[in-house]
Amino acid sequence: MSPSPSNPDAIFDAIIPDRCDPAALRKRVETLEMLLERSFVIPGINRPVGLDAIVGLVPVVGDLIAGLMGSYLIWEARNLGMPKWQLWRMAGNVGVDTALGAIPLVGDAFDLFFRSNTRNLKIIKRHLDKHHPGTMVIDQ
Repeated sequence: MSPSPSNPDAIFDAIIPDRCDPAALRKRVETLEMLLERSFVIPGINRPVGLDAIVGLVPVVGDLIAGLMGSYLIWEARNLGMPKWQLWRMAGNVGVDTALGAIPLVGDAFDLFFRSNTRNLKIIKRHLDKHHPGTMVIDQ
């Protein structure tokens, strides 16, 4: 099937050849979570932050962009065949992060403590560990 704008899955199939491989998916979502939540450390308080908090500093638009980036984890979970209730839970995490993150100043502080992408990664990892045990990695 050739990629077309009307079939976004075909576009991603062309870009990511092993899109349905659980081990490759695990690596992609772990990398994205690290990028969005733990890319940098704030000097002085040694608190890790990522693109989610940094982009969220731009009022409203930044939080919408961060929400879209976080939605990619939900899309990957859908491709994995996760149950709808888990997808809704993940969407709720991103929705709360986006809605409360849009509040000036309070939302920026909230982004430091509520890590929706980390929560969603844990949901995906639990599913992978249960249904695809060959992808398990021992965390240090």
